[in-house]
Amino acid sequence: MKTTCEIMVQKVLPAIRAELSRTMIFEHGCTQQDVADILELSRAAVSQYVSEKRGAEVGFSEETQYEIRKFASVLVNKDLSSQEKVKGMCNVCRFVQKSGWLYRNAPEAKACIICEDTDLE
Repeated sequence: MKTTCEIMVQKVLPAIRAELSRTMIFEHGCTQQDVADILELSRAAVSQYVSEKRGAEVGFSEETQYEIRKFASVLVNKDLSSQEKVKGMCNVCRFVQKSGWLYRNAPEAKACIICEDTDLE
C-alpha cells in the first residue's frame, strides 16, 4: 500500500511541474532556463517535463489545468519567495485532491493529513 504522500509525490507533483513548465514556456514565452530558475529545478529537469519524459502519466481535468495555468501566471508575473512558491504548489496539490483525481486513481488513499493540518489558503 502506498501512502497518499507517496502517490502525490511520485505521480501528481511531477505532472503539476510538467504542466507548469509547458504553460510557462508555451503561453508565457519563458525559456527552459527561466522556468528552471522560477521552479528552482535544473534546466535538464524542465526539458524532461516539457518533452513528457517526466510527469506525463497523469491527466488533469480542465478545472485542474486552469488552476495550474493560473499559478503559472503568478509564478511568471510575481517575484515570489521560495516559501510562497511552496504554498502555491501545496494549494494546487490540494486542488488535485479535492477534484477527485486521487480517489479515482487510488481509491484506497485518504486525503493528505499534512494538507488537512495546515492553513495554506
